[in-house]
Amino acid sequence: MRFAVITAAVLTAFTTTAALLGAGSAAAVEPIAQPDRIGAHLSHEETAAIADGPLPALVAMIVPLNRMGAGLKSDTEIYRDDSGAVHASLRQVIAEAAGHPDGTVSLYFNVPGTHNGRVLDIYQQWN
Repeated sequence: MRFAVITAAVLTAFTTTAALLGAGSAAAVEPIAQPDRIGAHLSHEETAAIADGPLPALVAMIVPLNRMGAGLKSDTEIYRDDSGAVHASLRQVIAEAAGHPDGTVSLYFNVPGTHNGRVLDIYQQWN
């Protein structure tokens, strides 16, 4: 139950911030529902707004870095060690995507006990 409350609060914060800081009426958070997680795909404008705001730091205060996963693009500049561990903050992952003209992110909150114990997964996209 605690997970559901925290997930709902964090996802609401992400979507509200994206809506308030995102550009124009064309920007809209795309919700994503899967059997083992819920999430949202952010537009480029929303991704940039989140990267420039306080939300990544606030999420990191609730979700420890060792409970976050990052799906990085193959041409990322973020360091990944030999075992595949990503050495970057949530803000760095989001900001790197926002730094590309068409860069976006998708955020997922995972059901407890799935995805190797990760609570939050973030995936970068750009061409």
